[in-house]
Amino acid sequence: MTDLRPRRSVLYMPGANERALEKAKGIDADALILDLEDAVSPDAKVEARDRVCAAVASGEYGHRELAIRINGIGTEWHEADIAAAAAAGPDAVLVPKVNSAAEVLQLVAALEANGAPAHTALWAMVETPIALLHAEEIAAAHERLTVIVMGTNDVVNETYGLHVPGRNPVVLTAISISLLAARAAGKVILDGVYNDVKNAEGFEAEARQGREMGFDGKTLIHPSQVEPANAAFGPSEDEIEHAKSMIATFEEGKAAGQGVVTFNGKMIEELHVRDAHRILASAEAIASR
Repeated sequence: MTDLRPRRSVLYMPGANERALEKAKGIDADALILDLEDAVSPDAKVEARDRVCAAVASGEYGHRELAIRINGIGTEWHEADIAAAAAAGPDAVLVPKVNSAAEVLQLVAALEANGAPAHTALWAMVETPIALLHAEEIAAAHERLTVIVMGTNDVVNETYGLHVPGRNPVVLTAISISLLAARAAGKVILDGVYNDVKNAEGFEAEARQGREMGFDGKTLIHPSQVEPANAAFGPSEDEIEHAKSMIATFEEGKAAGQGVVTFNGKMIEELHVRDAHRILASAEAIASR
C-alpha cells in the first residue's frame, strides 16, 4: 500500500449543521466526512447538499482531508448528490451500502460523467451481509476506489445482533473479512464508529482493538474521540525509536555478513524491517500534515 496519508481520525460532521461545519475547521482530525446521509433529515437534504459543497469549495479546512458522504444508490437524492459532489471536487466521495463490484463501477462512471477531478477518490462503505460476502470483489473493483469504510452499526442491525463490549463475533468476523479484502487489494480501511460518546475508556479499548487488527484509522461521531484516535492509530515515540533501532541493527548485521540478525534477543527478518520502515513513513506523514 503506497497511500500513507494519515487517516487515524475520520470525523463525521452533519451537513445540515452550519455551526458544526464551522467548528470542524478547528478540530485536529486527519479527515472529515461531511455527511448528507444519516445525519440529515429528508427535508433538509437539498439545503445540506448546497452547504457541504460550499464548505468544500471554501478551502478553509487546512490539512484535513475532506470527503462528502452522499445518499446511497437507489435513493431519491443519490443522482443529484453525486453530481453536486463531483462538481465540488472534494478529496473523496463516500457512498454507503456499496454491495458489489458492479456498483463500484457504476459509481466511478457517475463521478467521471459528472466531471469529478482526478484527485476525487471513491470511498465505499461495507456494511451489509451481501457486501461482506463480496468484500474482496468490491475492494479490487477499480483503482479510483481507495478507501473501505466499515459500517459496523449497520452490520449489527442487519444481522439482528447486539452491541456488546469488545464487539460481537459476527462484527469481528465482518471487520476481519473486510480488512483482509482491503489489504489484498492494497486499499486503506477505516474501522467503524463507537456509539457511546461518554465512555472514553470503552472508546480507547475499541480503538486499540482496531489498531491491533490492522486498521488505518477509525471513523468518529464526536470531536472528543479525535485525540484518542490519533493516539491509538499513530506510532508512539517508543515505537518510532524501536523502529529506528531495529533498522540500524539489521543494516549493521547485513553489512557484517551475518546470516541471522537478532534485535533485543529476537531474530528479525526483512518482513520485520519492512514493518519498521512503514512505521517511520507513517510518523513522517503525520508530522508533515
